[in-house]
Amino acid sequence: MRYRFATLDDIPTLSKLNRLLTEDEQHRNRFQPDAWFEERMRCFLTGSYTAVLFEIDAEVVAYALYTDHPDHGDTIYLRQIFVDRAHRRQGIGQEALQILMKDIWPPDKRLTVDVLIDNQAARALYHAAGFREYAIELEIPVSERRT
Repeated sequence: MRYRFATLDDIPTLSKLNRLLTEDEQHRNRFQPDAWFEERMRCFLTGSYTAVLFEIDAEVVAYALYTDHPDHGDTIYLRQIFVDRAHRRQGIGQEALQILMKDIWPPDKRLTVDVLIDNQAARALYHAAGFREYAIELEIPVSERRT
């Protein structure tokens, strides 16, 4: 598997994959229009985030989006990693994480990632790569707030 850093020309690919990610996670953003996903990825790439595309035979099979954590200079924050549906269960996610940890991210940085509580596949992927639970974020969605 090869990797390359994404450019603004990759926004259509990234936005398509990001939409699939939100659908798979059942994230509340999944109902946004395509233009919303494109603008979101543009903001990430023109801001402090870096995207890495992972390819097999010149086909993008996965991506990762990360940043140096804005509040903690010793930390890399992995915002997203996604393996295309047709390429899952082949070790691509694990290989992508290994490439990130070995070839891209500095070895002296702590690594963090947020995972939706019900996303068992992602939790298993991160645990297998060496991540462990550190904190749990709780919320009350606006639709469930009592006044």
